Order: sequence, then structure tokens, then C-alpha cells
Amino acid sequence: MYSLWLSWKHLVYKPAQLTLNLVLLALSTGLIAGVFLFDRMITERLDRNLAGIDLVIGAKGSPLQLILSGMYHLDVPTGNISLQTAKPFLRPGHPLISRAVPLSLGDSYQGYRIVGTDTAFYALYDLELAVGSQQKAAMDIVAGAGVARALGLTIGQTFQSVHGLDDNEDLIHEDGPGFRIVGILQPSGSVADQLLLTPLESVWLVHDHGHGDHDHAAEDEAEDREITTLLIQYKVRNHLTLNLPRNINENTDLMAASPAMEMNRLYALMGAGTELLRILAWIILAVSGLSIFVSLYSSLQARRYELALLRMMGSSPGGVFRLIVQEGFLLAFFGGLLGLLFAHTGLWLTGRFLEEEWHYAFDAWVFLPEEFWLFLAVLGFGIIAALFPAWQARKVDIASTLIG
Repeated sequence: MYSLWLSWKHLVYKPAQLTLNLVLLALSTGLIAGVFLFDRMITERLDRNLAGIDLVIGAKGSPLQLILSGMYHLDVPTGNISLQTAKPFLRPGHPLISRAVPLSLGDSYQGYRIVGTDTAFYALYDLELAVGSQQKAAMDIVAGAGVARALGLTIGQTFQSVHGLDDNEDLIHEDGPGFRIVGILQPSGSVADQLLLTPLESVWLVHDHGHGDHDHAAEDEAEDREITTLLIQYKVRNHLTLNLPRNINENTDLMAASPAMEMNRLYALMGAGTELLRILAWIILAVSGLSIFVSLYSSLQARRYELALLRMMGSSPGGVFRLIVQEGFLLAFFGGLLGLLFAHTGLWLTGRFLEEEWHYAFDAWVFLPEEFWLFLAVLGFGIIAALFPAWQARKVDIASTLIG
């Protein structure tokens, strides 16, 4: 314990060198840990919302945009599709489809998206009510746990929706019917926590009222009604379901996209960037180890007299060796801890920004097994960097150093 104290006292004796080494170690450790954490945070959140969805059908456009808007509610929709066109996929007894969930998007309230859908959406995400009742009539709203908490929503509360996905007061449907909160969901850890669910008829009613043509729409409902997206779960997986997306894309005005395929493409794009950051961080960690080596080795000349005195006072060559190795260990220990703290703090700040932008909740203080192994690797770097200076210190000649 005394030798640890001596090692620490020598480190703090040169604060500039100590700060440089700690900053380099913390920066490299923080970058590597941050890549691990951010990658896990994003992929876990995205994977959790796959919800067994095999296919997403919508208007022609970008397949990834269709997935991000229809499943994750992170992008604007590619457009609307005719309900009449979508009806073949919604019919009961479809030989390939076990569940088709229609979504009608485009309105919001205080930045949170209003989703017109039916009761199949609840089964898709295994949603359960915390209070109130499920949507039964047009203009009923069941609020996700996250949005209810963020906006302080209560049963019976009413509000007017905003046209579009931004919180723009100029686009409020002031003349349209108001929505009423009838239920609040239990937290599910899915995208549903951040949504306001209502029957499809609610969205149609608001927009019919806004255009002043609700009487005409009622007469020609089959032709005029539109939805935004269909979320599809297959009944079976065979060559017919394998070819279904291509058949839809080539033979209809609709677009079909596979969530698994599009998310793999997104992960591949993200992976290139994170891999580059990871390589950069390991390079900085190697530079940190080199910096520790240089600082310890360069200080040997100035410390030769001190080390000789320690030897003369009874310290063994092994004790001197251990003293220098401990300095490398202490540098790596505190630098690694600072790096992990920086990573989680950075993730917490990033999570707050993403929560404001995406309305997704992120837990920044979950520690991964990879962080433990990273910390051990940083300690190893510190010890290895100190081995040669420690070996040189072990060979200090007492007589020549003190007499000289």
C-alpha cells in the first residue's frame, strides 16, 4: 500500500504530464466504450420494434423511408395509398398473411404522432392498458406511456391535432373535431410508448372536415379513403411470401419493403462509421500507451538518485520494479475510469437529444460486458508500457549513482 502511495505521489508531482496521459487514455477509452454503447443502444431499440413484422406496404418511394416512417415513426411517410388498393391484404383468410395492420399517419399533437389504426396494432406490440379503455369510437385517443408522461395527459382530456409532424400552431385543425383521451397504455418498451393511437375513422373525419367535403366522402367512402402504411405478418414462409414483395413492387402502384433487409442495410452503413471510430480509438489508445512509456522512461534519469536511495534504504530490485509498474497501472486505472464515465455521460447527453427529436427513451447508465474487457485491456496497456522503464529502474547501480 505504501508503494502505491509513493507511485501516486510521483505521478501528481508532474501534473502536466499526468493530465496529458489521463486525457489520452480517457479519450481513447471513452471513444471505444461510446461506440459499443451507442451501437447497442440504437440496434436494441430498432430490433425491439421489429415486432415480428415481415413486410411493410406503402406508397412508392424510398424503402428505408417507408420502414422508418411506418414502423419506427422517425421519418415522414412516402405518401398515402388507397384503402381500396390495400383491401386485398386486409381480407380475412388470406393464404399468406396472418395479420395486416393499417396505419394512417400525418397528424400530431405537441410533436407526438397521432396514428390512426385498428385493434390489431395492440396485438402486434402486446399492448396493455394502464388506465381507461381501448379506443372504441372516432376521435378516441389511447396514449402511449411515454407521451402521456411527457405531456401530462389524463383521461377525458381533449385537444385539437396539428396537420403534419411538427409542433406548428399555424397548422392546428381548429375547425375539426377534437380528440379525447380515453386510455393510457402501460409502458411496453416499444415505439407505441411514444404514439397517440386512434381509430382510422378519426384521421379521415379530421381531414374530411378540414376539406369541407365530408358529405361527399361519406357517399364515396370506398373510392376516397386512404391509409399510409400496412404492417404485414406472414402466416407461412415459403416461395410465395419470398416473391410477394417483388410482385407488389413490379405489378402494383404500391411499394413493399422488408424490415429485416432494410435494417441490415442501415446497420451496414452505420457499421462502416462505427468501425472507423473504433479503429481511431484503438490508435489513440496505442498512442496513450506510448505516452506512458515515454513519460516513465524519460523520468528515470531524474529519478535515478531517488531510486538508489530507495535501494539503499532496503528496497529490493523487485520493489523498485513494482513501483514503476504501479505508476503505469494507476495511470491506466484512472484514465480508463474517466473514459467510461465520459462515454456514459456523452451517451446520456446524446440520449436526451434523441429523446427530444425522436421521443425515444434511452438508458445511458447500463454497463455492457464489453466495457469490462475494455477496462482490462486499458490496464494491460498501462502495465505493458511501464515494463521496460521498470526493468531499467530495477538495474539502477546504487554505488555509482550515489557517488557520481
